[in-house]
Amino acid sequence: METFLSAAQRQVAIQVSDASGVGAARRLVADFSRQANLDETAAGSAALVATEAASNIVKHAGKGEILVRPVYSGTTAGIEILAIDTGPGIANLAHSIEDGATTAGSYGIGLGAMRRTADAFDIYTARDQGTVIAMTIYGRSGTRGNCAVQLGAVCLPMPGETICGDAWALAAGPTQATLLVADGLGHGPLAAEASEMAAGIMAANPALPPGPAMQDIHLALRATRGAAVAVAQLDLLANRVDFAGIGNIMASIYDKEIRRQMVSHNGIVGSNMHRVQEFSQDWLPDSVLLLCSDGLGTRWDLNQYPGLVRHHPSVVAGILYRDFVRGRDDVSVLVIRERQD
Repeated sequence: METFLSAAQRQVAIQVSDASGVGAARRLVADFSRQANLDETAAGSAALVATEAASNIVKHAGKGEILVRPVYSGTTAGIEILAIDTGPGIANLAHSIEDGATTAGSYGIGLGAMRRTADAFDIYTARDQGTVIAMTIYGRSGTRGNCAVQLGAVCLPMPGETICGDAWALAAGPTQATLLVADGLGHGPLAAEASEMAAGIMAANPALPPGPAMQDIHLALRATRGAAVAVAQLDLLANRVDFAGIGNIMASIYDKEIRRQMVSHNGIVGSNMHRVQEFSQDWLPDSVLLLCSDGLGTRWDLNQYPGLVRHHPSVVAGILYRDFVRGRDDVSVLVIRERQD
């Protein structure tokens, strides 16, 4: 079973509105490539797609963000790049994504180069709403993993902070996955200590059901300021999701247009956790599971975005972050679905 922790995959966001933002995005990707020990070819590919993505934001949207984080699959390291804007969108995506398409107003060769260069590529665009592009470039060494699910995550500190008080974790094998989102009380290092401890406890014993896992996390967090925590466990053989939550972590399952909410009880894990209750929901092959901290507004609905639920979880997370981030709190958006490839 592979384990993924936000502490090892921290995102950094770069604001892009001019050429300096393009350069900053390229340098950030280069830094991440060195930290991940990517080979020269992969590092060059990552720099190329980051430059193209940031340049397109400046040319066609005016301003936006580039989010970068390291990713891992088996023993292979990589870089994920999210390009996010609220520009005019792409009127003819099929034409614009072709290499050599340079009609005024299209994204031209940039999109084609990005799709061809990235190991994974997905895009969602809507007229007058903007565009989100998710790309992953992996190193050429190592062996890729065999997880049951695809993951999308945005986890960023509130503006003005450098340390995020939210954390997430995912442990996944061929037929099971356990995921957690934790929101440490307040902001900064002490909030991060609580949330990352919760993530580490879950990751150390991912087979434990959500209810008992919450009890273990509660005991461990008594020495911290506490956190809101939600744990979900997906069993693809039983076609079921088990869930337990305490505090303001929103959890939803989407089956095409149908949304099912999962219930968290009031309290603070590590402090006044009075009741833990597990809930079970059916899981379908096209289900999508979302866990969000309260740094994201609550008035979102994937049905507002035609076809979005079928896109890669990273694109879904990027859209929700773009349109519903509160901007006055740390924010986490975790999205998973069964692997499609």
